[in-house]
Amino acid sequence: MSRPGAGAAYEAARIRFELGEAVRLRREQLGLTQAELAERAGLKQPAVARFEAGGTMPTIPMVERLAEALEMRLSVRFQPLREAS
Repeated sequence: MSRPGAGAAYEAARIRFELGEAVRLRREQLGLTQAELAERAGLKQPAVARFEAGGTMPTIPMVERLAEALEMRLSVRFQPLREAS
């Protein structure tokens, strides 16, 4: 983490992982396969698999489509750093 940019890269990876995990957990709660979620969201199954694995940083419109397909509403908020831990 002492290399320049290492902290930002770690944070980006953490966000991708957490988003992917949240989508996977909700998909499983609904009993959907990746292919079924992809169809609902207008995506391809490999895109859902990459997203769930934290392999891609999605756009907000993509996350909105996934949220709707998962019968959820996207909520974005800013939180002070000292409260985020």
